[in-house]
Amino acid sequence: MYAVIETGGKQYRVAVGDVLRVEKIAADAGSTVSLDKVLMVADGENVRVGNPVVAGTAVNATVRSHGRADKVRIFKLRRRKHYRKQAGHRQSYTELEITGISGAAG
Repeated sequence: MYAVIETGGKQYRVAVGDVLRVEKIAADAGSTVSLDKVLMVADGENVRVGNPVVAGTAVNATVRSHGRADKVRIFKLRRRKHYRKQAGHRQSYTELEITGISGAAG
């Protein structure tokens, strides 16, 4: 059984036991969160697709940790124009462990 969820403007295919990094969620480490934007649920041959979400379905997950990704370097240069600009960015993330898909029967 797996589901397709949306969080942080991105879509993820998840199953029970998966560990994934999503955009930062305001929850403490060790707490349980419920992701209710479920776009699709598949259980063998039984596939339900939402319009846009599957009603009455949620994916439960446990927050493992919070962190920041590796630095992405931004470098701009205009040759022969004495223009150089350098910057960096580190995106925050939340690491989730999927514990269950509720309301998927039917």
